[in-house]
This record gives sequence, structure tokens and C-alpha cells, in this order.
Amino acid sequence: MRTAYKCRSYPDPEQAAELSRTFGCVRVVWNRTLAWRRARYHSDHAGTSYAQASAHLTAMKATAELQWLNEVSSVPLQQAIRHQQAAFTALFAGRARYPRYKTRTGRQSAEYTRSGFRWRAGKLFLAKMGTPLAFTWSWPGTDPASVDPTTVTVSRDPDGRWYVSLAVDTDDPEPLPDTGRSVGIDLGVKNFAVTSDGDKVPNPRHLERKARSLARYQRRLARCQKGSANRAKARAKVARAHRKVRDARQDFLHKASTRLVREHDLVAVEDLNVKGMVKNRKLARVISDCGWGEFRAMLAYKCERFGRKLSVIDRWYPSSKTCAACGHLLADLPLQTRHWACPSCGTRHDRDVNAAKNILAAGQAVARGDPGDACGADVRHSGSSRVQPAAKQEPRRATAGISALQSGE
Repeated sequence: MRTAYKCRSYPDPEQAAELSRTFGCVRVVWNRTLAWRRARYHSDHAGTSYAQASAHLTAMKATAELQWLNEVSSVPLQQAIRHQQAAFTALFAGRARYPRYKTRTGRQSAEYTRSGFRWRAGKLFLAKMGTPLAFTWSWPGTDPASVDPTTVTVSRDPDGRWYVSLAVDTDDPEPLPDTGRSVGIDLGVKNFAVTSDGDKVPNPRHLERKARSLARYQRRLARCQKGSANRAKARAKVARAHRKVRDARQDFLHKASTRLVREHDLVAVEDLNVKGMVKNRKLARVISDCGWGEFRAMLAYKCERFGRKLSVIDRWYPSSKTCAACGHLLADLPLQTRHWACPSCGTRHDRDVNAAKNILAAGQAVARGDPGDACGADVRHSGSSRVQPAAKQEPRRATAGISALQSGE
């Protein structure tokens, strides 16, 4: 298993200058290679392989205009070519969008392989540097001297913070003990998550809490003259405000996902179309602030790491409109309706809790390899005993949204 240790770094002025030069060279190599790829494709209608891009880097370093590329370590420059090739591979596979140009005001990074750094007794020596790079180790249970990193990535955020990330190959962790519990999760805006057990996790709305101060910093940035020192300071304040929101969101998502994975053997979630949902201009910022996609990714790798099962339910499954007790399907359920009573069995539902129960039932069916018509039957919930087994249910497609006919009618 491959894992990473990300630490705060504190380079001295000489090291910071060397790393800044490296960042600039990496940025130039990336942008010029990307432009060369585009021009080559439009002129010759030909793709570019890694060997061709690497040869183009060698040719760039031999020119008088870019002779200064030889002043820094060649390893980060070569890694930039590899990353760009991987980006185009992901583009052609439909997993990513077209690679973008790098800017000097964004996050800067440089990756070193084993030939570009030395790791001695927990100290990091980068190429072109005679002194070790200082960083803070935040894992007291792990001895840094016992770590054997394969790659090292040094980065600097727009707010001026430095980080070093150590990629390490480790043994797979032991699976967590079985708990005998399963959970279905319905993600939302008012409540970030509602579980099939009836637990509701409030949405912390990290961006909304910082919106006023962030807007104030952005107004100050807009009034500063371009290229001035005050504008650089104002830009750093905006970046710090965004960083605080990002860190708070990631901390919340990590804690929520870890708790769910530790306490349940099976976790069932919906396959939400977040990209399509953010097209709603009224809810785009709130949905983006929730971080549903990142939460789903965390659940996926944590379940795989600790031996849990993650069931992803089809996005078109009518979890909110289906009665978790009898399987009756409503014809329509407006978004503003938060509670409803089943016209077939009379069970009164909380919209989100009912959806979470149906998601759990569907997730259990997917885990068994029998998706079928998972309507939430056999999922007992607190406060009601009106749960019917699936064997006694009949399809209700023709009477969807119509009250059940009484005998004799």
C-alpha cells in the first residue's frame, strides 16, 4: 500500500530561494511543453509520447534562451513531463479535463525521486542543497528514521506556507473487526448526512461562516494596484482565508468518514451527479461547500484500506419517494416536503431518514449481488414496527402515487 506523510516545512532563506527557482523552472517546462504539444497537434495532427516530450525538454535546455534550466536539479523537470503525460492519459481515458497552464500565483510544487534526494536518519537532503530541509513530524507513533520514502514533493501554497510530502510504500493494515452493523447515508444541504439509524450530521457550512471576511479581503485586493507589495500582501490574506475554509472542511470530512467506516461493516451511499447539481445557480455555492465528492472518495479508499464494503447506489434510484416500510412509490415528492405519510400503509416518514433506509436496503442488495427492487423492506427503524418483508410485496408501478385500493372497491 502506498501512503504519504505531509508535513509543514521551514526552509531557510537560501533553501527557499533555491526551491523558488526550481518552482519557476518546473512551471516554464510545463507551460512550454504544453504549448508545444498543442501546436504540434494542430499542425501535424499527431499525438506526443513521453519519449518525444522528454527529447523536447533536452532540446529546450540546450538553447541559449533557456540555459538557466540547467541551474536546478533535472529531476523535478523530468517529473513535470511525466505528470503531464499522465494528465493527457487521464484526459483520453475520460477521467480528467484538458491540462491547464500553471501560474506563478497558484500553488507551486516540485517532485523529487530517489535520485534527487537523500533520506538519512529522518533528515531530508534535496539535490543542490548542502543542508537538510527542516520540517515538523506530526506522527508520534512513527519513527521518521524508519520511513523509506520513494518520492518527495515540496510545495508552497499561495498563502506562503511550505509543505513536504513523503510517499512511502507500507504494508496493508489489518482489517478492522466486524461490527455486524450496516448504514445507509443520504447526503443533503441542510443536514450534511442523515443515516438509516436516524442520526443527522448538521452541515457546518464552512464557506458561509467565512464569507463576510473573505469578501472583505477580496475587496481590499481589488483596490490594490497590480504589481505592488500591498497587493501581494492582500492576495496572501485571501489565500489564508481560503486555506482555513479548506482545512476545516477536510478535517470535518475526515472525521465523519472515519467514524462511519470504523462503526459499520457496510456503508451505502448514492452516486450523486454533483457536476450537474452545481449548475443550479441558487445552490451551487452551498453544494460545492459540502464536499460530497471528496467525502465519497474518502469513504472509498478508507473502506478498501480497512476491509469494509462500500455500496454505491444508482443516482436514479427513487430513495426519497419510496416507502421504506411497504415499498409504495409516490408519483411526485416536492423538495420542500420534508415529512410525508405513505398512502398505502400509513407510515409517516422523515424524508431524509426514509431515503437513508432505502439506500441501505439497496446497498445490502448490491452487496449480495442481487440488486432487484430494493425498496427498504426488512430494514427495521426506531419508532415504528410496521415493517413488511419483501416476500409479501407486489410491484406497484401501475398505481404509483395512487392510494391503495380497499377490498371491494
